[in-house]
Amino acid sequence: MLTVGIFPNLHKKKVMKVTKGLVSWFMAKGYSVKLSKEVAQVLNMPQLSTDSDELISNIDLAVTLGGDGTLLGVARQIAPYNIPILGINMGHVGFLTEIELSDLYTDLERFNRKEYHIDVRMMLEAKVVRDKQVLKELLALNDVVITKGPFARLIRLKTYANEAYVDTYPADGLIISTPTGSTAYSLSAGGPIIKPDMDLLLLTPICPHTLQSRSIILYKDDVIKVKVLADHNEVMLTVDGQQGYKLLPEDTIIVNKSSFTTQLIRIKKRSFYDVLRKKLSE
Repeated sequence: MLTVGIFPNLHKKKVMKVTKGLVSWFMAKGYSVKLSKEVAQVLNMPQLSTDSDELISNIDLAVTLGGDGTLLGVARQIAPYNIPILGINMGHVGFLTEIELSDLYTDLERFNRKEYHIDVRMMLEAKVVRDKQVLKELLALNDVVITKGPFARLIRLKTYANEAYVDTYPADGLIISTPTGSTAYSLSAGGPIIKPDMDLLLLTPICPHTLQSRSIILYKDDVIKVKVLADHNEVMLTVDGQQGYKLLPEDTIIVNKSSFTTQLIRIKKRSFYDVLRKKLSE
């Protein structure tokens, strides 16, 4: 018996009704279902309540209900456990989610018949180093971003790849992205669109105060090191636009490909370019 963990975004409209329907469908098909304590309480299903650690480590499949943001958060949590994710979209067209509500049970039946494939995406790991000590380690599926704070002051980011000096960017920030993240913040900053099944790193400056700074594509195994040169304490490191860590002048951020991956279940026969056209025409 396979165990399914369901991860709904409780702030989405109709999510309670859809989640209850999903629980019933999976149980009727012979799956075991687990919910977090918070979700189980909201849905009044205490019999499915599970501690967070047990929920993540003892499931065979993660089902997310929400948008790409919901899936990103779950992907970072379950990455060490090699668990595939089936994303159900409850917002705008997403790049990561797979099933639309209008096709929910049709696509679930196809999943149950094993008519799907796994789309493997690379992830990043980032370390914050201060006084030669690693203070924080973070995972990202989309991107690792170093940005100035709320004040309109540039920061300088001295950047290396494999200890080779790249440039010192006078900018609002710097984005280190996976191919998956190339359609997120990096795209807004003028970066290229990269097919997400490729393995590489993308470096994109944010509003650089220069006429010549452009995105740089690096080899997947390159190690990027960025030293913060700033005269104020309002610099932030964020991953996937969801987790943050406050940086200080002279901090060093080391970013490289993670040994973990995100596994996305794909049911529909649509290409990345189909999704791209639809998403960017909204």
